[in-house]
Formats: sequence, structure tokens, C-alpha cells
Amino acid sequence: MAVLSSRTFRSERMQRSLGALHERNYPLYLIGQLVSQVGTWMQRTAQAWLVLDLTGSPLALGTVTAVQFVPVLFFTLWGGGALADRVAKRDLLVVTQTLQMLQAFALGFLVLTGAVQLWQVYALALMLGITSAVDQPARRALASELVDREYVASAVALNSAMLNAARVVGPALGGLGIVLVGVAGCFLLNGVSFLAVIVALLMMRSSEFRLVLNTRRTGLAGQIIEGFVYSWRTPDVAFTLILVCALGTFGYNFNVVLPLLARFALDSSALGFGGLNSALGIGSIAGAFFAAGQGRSTVRALTFTATAFSVVLGLLGLAPFYLAAIVLLLAQGFWSVSFSTTANTRVQLAAPSELRGRVMGIYNLVFVGTTPLGAGLTGAVADRWDIRAALVTNAACCLLGIGLGLYYLRTHHASEESTAMAHAGSGS
Repeated sequence: MAVLSSRTFRSERMQRSLGALHERNYPLYLIGQLVSQVGTWMQRTAQAWLVLDLTGSPLALGTVTAVQFVPVLFFTLWGGGALADRVAKRDLLVVTQTLQMLQAFALGFLVLTGAVQLWQVYALALMLGITSAVDQPARRALASELVDREYVASAVALNSAMLNAARVVGPALGGLGIVLVGVAGCFLLNGVSFLAVIVALLMMRSSEFRLVLNTRRTGLAGQIIEGFVYSWRTPDVAFTLILVCALGTFGYNFNVVLPLLARFALDSSALGFGGLNSALGIGSIAGAFFAAGQGRSTVRALTFTATAFSVVLGLLGLAPFYLAAIVLLLAQGFWSVSFSTTANTRVQLAAPSELRGRVMGIYNLVFVGTTPLGAGLTGAVADRWDIRAALVTNAACCLLGIGLGLYYLRTHHASEESTAMAHAGSGS
């Protein structure tokens, strides 16, 4: 009986993990995104190496990352949030993916012709940031529209697994690609990879979408405010967003951290840099499948994964040699995706369908839109001292954010309980 019970448990857990694949549209989405994201990670790897080749400056690398993510602060609530609740998300993604394809081709041709300058890299990074501000929250929200509600956690976790499988393959191919086809080749291959996701989106059956559009005539500003009000008045959502903001700002700066760690702390080549990225991705895949089988995302799970992520980030700053960094990045990847999947699932399940685009826009704002602050801080500290000091500083800031989130949750819940008791007393 015990063996049967164990098998049943494993079967149910596997069903939770892979349930989203039963839908026709979701595998199309997953495969298209996988090919495109592999190309995107190749480009990120090559872009970081290009900036360091052009300047040799940690601050310049932090700046290009900041430029790429600044648009999220200004456009994600309108473009990815309110707009995604008013139009079909698939149509929106076809447009944004096409624009990102053109950006990759433009960067590739500039490098190929030898005409590339740092300001051009900044300008094209800004263009990518603007389209990503619209693309990312719409993409996150679309995943949950392709499956029944019972499989939303599976869809979010599989999406994380896909993104991080790309994080394994993409940087490894990027490091190899820099050697074999050059930086320009990596950019051009990324441009080609966008065709896969565009074709996959067009092949989806519209009749099978769990589509909820906001047809009310409220203006965009009013709808954005409505999303903020809902998030603020829902304590568990607000707590999740506080933690996401802290870790998104100070923890998820791998585009800046890994090239600096490879070049200045570990004295690694392009292939060694790809190895660091791949270690992060391998751990991330394990974390995604672990999170997929957990079912409900609780406050305890969210707090634990956030804390583990922050502690490992600090230890990474103390890694004495390359192998130690690889081991820590495996753990970093595991906890990074465990946390982000838990947070993403928690917010998506809490948000009503008609508000999900706007709430995910806010999620994207605090998770990705704060990257310029963290990237700038990381680059500045690394430029002034070194990347190890930057990592320890970032880890301390993450832990402080977790503490503030727990304090908010405790005081807010205490306030709600006091209000409920007062109402009960007056009613008696």
C-alpha cells in the first residue's frame, strides 16, 4: 500500500508539473519561445562581450544594461499591462517579436560591417527595452490564457523551465559562437530565431484561448490605477511584489555580474563565461521543475526561496576560484527560478482574469523595471572596488528587502485582524 501511495503521489506530482502540455496551443508557445530565447541569450552573451571589447569598462557594461531596462519603468504598465487587457495578447506579441527581430539584425549588420560604436549599442539596447516593456508582461499573461486554471501553475513553471533551458544552451552557444562566427554571427542568428516564435504564435487556434478582454470604456490611466489599487489592497500580492522588487533590483543582474565575474575575478575566456551562464541555467531548470511540483505557492515557500537566493548570491561574491563559482551558480540558478516561479504563480492565481495583464505589468515593473537601478549600482561598485564587493552589497540589499516585506505583511495582517475584531464587536 505504501508503494502504491508513493507511486500515486509521484503520478499526481508529474500531472501537476506537465499538465499544461495537454493543451494544443501551449506546446506551440513553448517550442517557439525556446528557439527564440536561445537566440536572445546568445545575443546577450555577445552584447556583453562586445561592450567590454569596445570599452573594457564595468561601468559601461552596467550602463548598457540600464539603458536596455529603463523603458520598462515608463512603458510596461501601459504597453504590457493595460494594453494587454484591451487587445489580443497573441497579436501584440507578433508585433513586438517582429520589432525585436529587426533590432537583432540591425546590431548584427553594424558589427559585421565594422561600423559599430558604443552609442549605437546603447540606441539599439534602448529599442529592445521599449519593445520588451510591452512584450514581457503580455507574454507572461498569455501563458495562463492557453490552459485551464488548474494547469496555470504548470504553465508558469514549464515556461520558467523553457526560459532557463535557453539560459543553458544560449550562453554556451554564445561563448562558442563568439569564437566560431564572431559577435556579429550571434546577433544575426538571434534575428533568425525570432521566426520560430512568430510562426508558432500564428499557428495557435484562437478558439482555444481562455481569452478575457477588458471591454470597459475606462481610460488607460484609470485601468492602470485600478491595477495598483487591487495589488495594494491584496496583502499577499503586495508582499510578493515587495520581495520581487528587492530581488529584481539587487539580485537578478546576471547580465552585468557574470561577464565581470568571468573577466575580472576569475580571468576566464569567452568559453569560460559561457560555462558560468550554463551553470546558472542548469540549476534553473532543476529549480523550475521543483517549483512546478509544489502545488500551492505559500508565504513560507516564497520567503524561504528568496532568502536562499540572497545567501547564495553573497557566497558567490566570496567564491575563491572558477569551480567554486560554478557550484554556487548551480545553486543560484535553482533558487532564482524556484523564487520567481513561486512569485509568478502566486500573483497570476490571485489576479482576476480581467486584471491579470495589469497586475503582471506591475509585476514586470518591479521585477524587470528596477534593473537599471541594480545594474547601475553593481557597475559603479565594481568600478570603484570590484565585482566581489558588488555581489556582497547586492545580497545584503536583498535580505533587507525580505525583512521589510515580512514587516509589512505582519503589520498589515495585524491591522486587518484588528479591523475585523472591531466590526465583530460593533455587530454584537
